Amino acid sequence: MKKSLITLLVAATTSLSALAWPEKPVTLLVPFPPGGSTDLIARTISAKLPEKLGAGATVIVENRAGATGTIGAAHVARSAPDGHTLFVSSLGPFVIAPHLIKVNYDPLKDLEPITVVVQAPNVLVVPAASPHKSLADVIAFKKANPGRMSFASSGNGSSDHLTAELFWQQTGTSGVHIPYRGGGPVMNDLLGNQVDASFMNINTAMGQIKAGKLRALAITSAQRSSFLPDVPTLEESGVKNAGVQSWQAVAAPKGLPADVKKRLHDAIVSIIKEPATSARLTELGFEIVLNTPEQFASFQAAEYARWAKLIVARNIKAD
Repeated sequence: MKKSLITLLVAATTSLSALAWPEKPVTLLVPFPPGGSTDLIARTISAKLPEKLGAGATVIVENRAGATGTIGAAHVARSAPDGHTLFVSSLGPFVIAPHLIKVNYDPLKDLEPITVVVQAPNVLVVPAASPHKSLADVIAFKKANPGRMSFASSGNGSSDHLTAELFWQQTGTSGVHIPYRGGGPVMNDLLGNQVDASFMNINTAMGQIKAGKLRALAITSAQRSSFLPDVPTLEESGVKNAGVQSWQAVAAPKGLPADVKKRLHDAIVSIIKEPATSARLTELGFEIVLNTPEQFASFQAAEYARWAKLIVARNIKAD
């Protein structure tokens, strides 16, 4: 009887705490500089979250960049699990960076999954002046000229870098990886014909593809994109098991109360599903995901194992 009473009191206290939340500003921490896809998702959520939470809630976005997103991830992991600090990030700090550099958190144990908000494929692009007109041209050239074709990426261990490594692994070819500090310099050198190719995120590449300045040869999604219907997938072009999606997700410090987690998840889903918001994100090339916390946890574990395997197999280093 005494034990049951204690259990009821704990449950009641937890429920009251959840009802009182938020008691102070909610911070959406983005571990990258302003202006990128992850920052866009965070600010899309922050613009509508106060009205979803009610009671004069305040929501701010904080950009805390450094160490490929792991500085921000470690900060969130060390924060109080009270729903006032949330992590909005792309896949790097969740499933890639911990395999490449020493980090002060365990992404599978120290972060509470809430939802994967969106995902988007990468696109193999070459400059418009490139002699390569198809994926078959690229593979034929690479087999005849091992290690001569350059592939630019936004950095070691980035999604575009690992996509290239996966592509080389699955086609039995090799290339020259040229890492940059961000996607902007990659685009500049592609347009200037200083590098041969890149597996760019569709959001980044779309404008220059439509302008005719980049040529899209293949896409890493399971099906063709409605934005690039004439661009074949790697799978249908004969490159198996090389599908890649870059994704943005929301998490919290481990131990977030279940009621608060549900309120956050429901609020984020409601925001992204608003017709104007979903239409805008879709127009930018994003696919809406909005999975459950449990589905996110399973997905993260699978992605974590997948990229660990590739990084070991390809002997990929952070520098």
